[in-house]
Amino acid sequence: MKTKIWMAVLALGLSLMAPVQAQGKFPEGTLKLVVPFAAGGGVDQAARLLGRRLQTDLGVTVIVENKAGASGTIGGKAVQMAAPDGMTLLFSAATHVLARQVLANPPYDPQADFAPVARVGEAPLMLVIPPGAPQKTLKEVLDAARAQPDKWTAAVPALGAPSHLATLLLAQQGRVQLTLTPYKGTAPALADVAGGHVQLLMDSIISIQAMAKSGKVKAIATTMARRSKVAPDVPTAAESGYPGMVYESWYGVWAPRGTPEDRVQQLNKAINKAVDQLAKSGALDTLGIEPVQESTEQFRRYVTTDVTRSAELLREAGFKPE
Repeated sequence: MKTKIWMAVLALGLSLMAPVQAQGKFPEGTLKLVVPFAAGGGVDQAARLLGRRLQTDLGVTVIVENKAGASGTIGGKAVQMAAPDGMTLLFSAATHVLARQVLANPPYDPQADFAPVARVGEAPLMLVIPPGAPQKTLKEVLDAARAQPDKWTAAVPALGAPSHLATLLLAQQGRVQLTLTPYKGTAPALADVAGGHVQLLMDSIISIQAMAKSGKVKAIATTMARRSKVAPDVPTAAESGYPGMVYESWYGVWAPRGTPEDRVQQLNKAINKAVDQLAKSGALDTLGIEPVQESTEQFRRYVTTDVTRSAELLREAGFKPE
């Protein structure tokens, strides 16, 4: 009798476990990561690292598809309109969440029209000036800009991007008036700093580090709370006397609104695991990315805080959506 009871209990347990095991298996098919920027950039490189790791972990084909243009909204719109099955995801940077603050006619609401899946990592920005400029510290740069504001112009690679917001924060923290000059990307902005045509630039460390190491531009400070592994000799703005000058670029993954919650949570766990493995292997260090592992709710709250802070910086600067 005891044997029969035990076998019945075991059978019941196995029957209860079966749906859980089936639910835990990722569906067959192709998982697509849409990057709303051109191939070869920092966002694209990070997406491809994650894609390769997910392909191994989930046992499915993962492809990265670049859909650049319109301040990242072409790729964003493609994901918004995709089937909400968790097989088409947006891999983008902090710029994605500011569409309503930066664009006069945004094609979607980044917070309402997407399901936040996971924040993957964050990276400091680096402040650089022309190689022949006499300033060596952040204090010297800000003192000079305060003394002669008409002679200090800041390059802005993209409006609404972390580079833009960090430059506004720099002006606020340093109590300086900077003339901002918009550029179409980091490369032309960096070239003009190297040539002395503009006086400073703030952008992601991976975009600037090569030029800084070669001496073609002069690195002054980075913007995270601790020094970057990519540039350990460059002081942070905080340790340079400006504790409020902490700002990071960051990367995240979103699914279309309406994606089932269990699939979103499954993706969140898979991405967090992949990020942990990439961090342990040192793969993220090559891009200057600090790993982030958060729940979907933590990611949602982070975005809300980030948008509020950025919107205030834009408002104080008198920025008008275009």
